[in-house]
Amino acid sequence: MEIDKVRTILIIGAGTMGTQIGFQCASHDYSVTIYDINTNQLNAAKAKIYALAKQLVTINYVTQEVADAALGRISYSSNPKDAAAEVDLLSESVTEDPEVKMEVFSQFGKLCPTHTIFTTNTSGLIPSMFADATRRSHQFAALHFNSPIWYTNIVEIMPHPKTSKTTIQLLELFTKRIGLTPFTLRKENPGYIINALLPPLLAAAVKLKMNDVASIEDIDRVWMNITKMPIGPFGILDHVGLDVAFHSTNLVTKATDDPGVVAMLNFYKEFIDKGWLGEKSGRGFYTYPNPKFRQPGFLTGES
Repeated sequence: MEIDKVRTILIIGAGTMGTQIGFQCASHDYSVTIYDINTNQLNAAKAKIYALAKQLVTINYVTQEVADAALGRISYSSNPKDAAAEVDLLSESVTEDPEVKMEVFSQFGKLCPTHTIFTTNTSGLIPSMFADATRRSHQFAALHFNSPIWYTNIVEIMPHPKTSKTTIQLLELFTKRIGLTPFTLRKENPGYIINALLPPLLAAAVKLKMNDVASIEDIDRVWMNITKMPIGPFGILDHVGLDVAFHSTNLVTKATDDPGVVAMLNFYKEFIDKGWLGEKSGRGFYTYPNPKFRQPGFLTGES
């Protein structure tokens, strides 16, 4: 597979990351199909992408002309056979559940053309877990985007032992062609680079709150003041999604009986049970679309 022959992209999973990846590819001249088994999710994704396009025009990330052309290149499907036809590169962004991902790769491994490059956007798992299910282990690697794509600007490429050098090279070129910067890991590592660095911070923040050391707002204020970051640990958790944080933490419980991890799961579950998943549901630790940490005076405790 040569980079110039990659023209059609299949996004599996119409959530936050799937929609962002889909628009990024479409805005760089690729034809994109966004697939999801849930038609309601597809309808929501379509509305989200139109809103995203408007936002990116407003901040001058793309022109109105580019945005309109990108929207015209995106199609939506809940039919796996139709979605898989003639696809050149597949990007998977379904829920962070090994069994679900295995099922998805097994299904599309049978449906996609033999030349199709498979990638996973998993946050904390490793590609060798699913390589055989794809039926093309040498054409498979993790291609990890960070949200929001237009702000973070990087993609982490994680090959597994059977990934071919040509696949790695193609993914590096593809990343550049969609306007982002690739970073290729030397070997598999759960969490890549950024997600290996970030969880200890988030866990420490949650522990401070669970032990009633400080409020959510003050924990974020201190972090934001010291690091000069525009967002704190709890704002990050809201952006990632509390359900995603729960599933990622839950994977740890399978390898340890650490009571601290169990307590963290229960902490997340209190919010999840209320439907407070973070930014995507309109409420998490903060209320959206205008969270407290973005308001004037927040850093000094005046808001």
